[in-house]
Amino acid sequence: MDNPRVLLAIALSFLVLLIWQAWMQDYGPQTQPVPATEQGIAGDADSPMDIPAAEDLPVAPTDQQAVAEQSPVAIQIPAGQQVEVTTDLLHVTIDTLGGDLRQVELLQYPATDAEDSPPFRLLEQDSSQLFISQSGLRVGQGPEPTHHASFRADQNYFELGERDDVVEVPLHWSNGEGVEVTKIYRFRRGSYVVELEYRVRNGSSAEWKALPYYQLQRTPLQNQSRLLYTYTGGVLYSPQEKYEKISFDDMQDENLNREVKDGWAAMIQHYFLAAWVPAVGGTDRYYTRALPGERYVIGLMSPSMKVAPGAEQVSGARLFVGPKLQHALEEVAPGLKLTVDYGKLTFLAQPIYWLLEKIHGLVGNWGWSIIFLTMLIKAVFFKLSETSYKSMANMRKLAPRMKSLKERYGGDKQKLNQAMMEMYKKEKVNPLGGCLPVLVQIPVFIALYWVLLESVEMRQAPFMLWIQNLSAPDPYYILPLVMGVTMFIQQKLNPAPMDPMQAKVMMILPVVFTVFFAFFPSGLVLYWVVNNSLSIAQQYVITKRVEAAA
Repeated sequence: MDNPRVLLAIALSFLVLLIWQAWMQDYGPQTQPVPATEQGIAGDADSPMDIPAAEDLPVAPTDQQAVAEQSPVAIQIPAGQQVEVTTDLLHVTIDTLGGDLRQVELLQYPATDAEDSPPFRLLEQDSSQLFISQSGLRVGQGPEPTHHASFRADQNYFELGERDDVVEVPLHWSNGEGVEVTKIYRFRRGSYVVELEYRVRNGSSAEWKALPYYQLQRTPLQNQSRLLYTYTGGVLYSPQEKYEKISFDDMQDENLNREVKDGWAAMIQHYFLAAWVPAVGGTDRYYTRALPGERYVIGLMSPSMKVAPGAEQVSGARLFVGPKLQHALEEVAPGLKLTVDYGKLTFLAQPIYWLLEKIHGLVGNWGWSIIFLTMLIKAVFFKLSETSYKSMANMRKLAPRMKSLKERYGGDKQKLNQAMMEMYKKEKVNPLGGCLPVLVQIPVFIALYWVLLESVEMRQAPFMLWIQNLSAPDPYYILPLVMGVTMFIQQKLNPAPMDPMQAKVMMILPVVFTVFFAFFPSGLVLYWVVNNSLSIAQQYVITKRVEAAA
């Protein structure tokens, strides 16, 4: 096995991965909107009974199993009065119909890198995209304060004042029989966590029971990169199973119905997420639902509230809605930082991210941080790379003799291989010496790839000169062209493949990679250029030393 074949296999595998991801997005199995079957969600025997439910409501438990009546619901969600809330980080629109969060803009994150760009909109509701947060109390009979009920707001606009640390938004509902519910949203300065509290006062003569639920409803993203796949869909965390993806296809195939203690549920996308985190210590029932119009729901139902006549009771949960900032996520809930999805190589990617962040703390620029991190990684693997390059230099030195052997033995592969093995043994050259060091380094560089792709800190981060957005492609294609040149130079330093067809493929690879990398984020291309440049310098010096010693 010679080193060019290893490099060829790695390069082709990378291309196949990119092509497969793009194909799956365009031509892979598509979910077909079909009515979802209602299922019982929570297992409280004292909770309300047999009821028909709207398709996007969790079903209150029953003593006797019942099938909910299905009625078509328009994809356009009904609306009531709009209540706006502005904090130092968020601009939120709450609809009094259900008290839903219908729109959340992240004021610190522009939608694009244009100077006049509006804030990035994470939760939204328009004709092409739906992503909203819903919550309510299921009673089971009579009026109930679900996300289909009408609430009353004290005013239409709330703002976190310059001297305020918190702003509360109360919404009011009553069943007309003495039960009053106040749904309170609480926003704190410097936080992407929205606290939701239900305060129930029972002025009736009978006990009032309800099941709090919290859910996220969305449609798939309309605009996603065809080359760089990142996961968009549901996530469930439990202390037992840890981080678990529940894709839209999974929701379409089967309704989730699982009890979890101290977990959370989220909808995530590239760089951002929304996650419901219930109160600590309780056992909640988690569920999913696939709705007509390619709408998907993931949520949880908390233990039953039982409010005695004349009593008052409080229940609530927290909603994180914002960027995937790992330090902020760690403080909200265990495992929430895993939504920065590094995949199977998280154990390698987390230390790499930690180091990248520390370097940024010193240099203050993410582009230079990528360069210095790449240099440090190359330094760590210096000895392995040196072994690999020495082996390749020795193989290159033997190239004329290998060509002569091939001409001598012609099509007799058995004799050719035997002669080559004898030559390797005599010259003390290990043909695998150039392969194994490269293979050892591959997981580290793949982990670094995911760190640069998944970290929200890279989003719209400027570097220098014409590169003012490390998460966007190079506008002038300079970095991809430089990367292609470095690949070509590396091939010239490697021993030439004996197979003519293999040699032609190797010559085409720099061109193919240049075209692919023209659409890659600049941060990833910058890493590749620096890594290739350092490899060329190291390999050139070692090759010259080996040739001089010959």
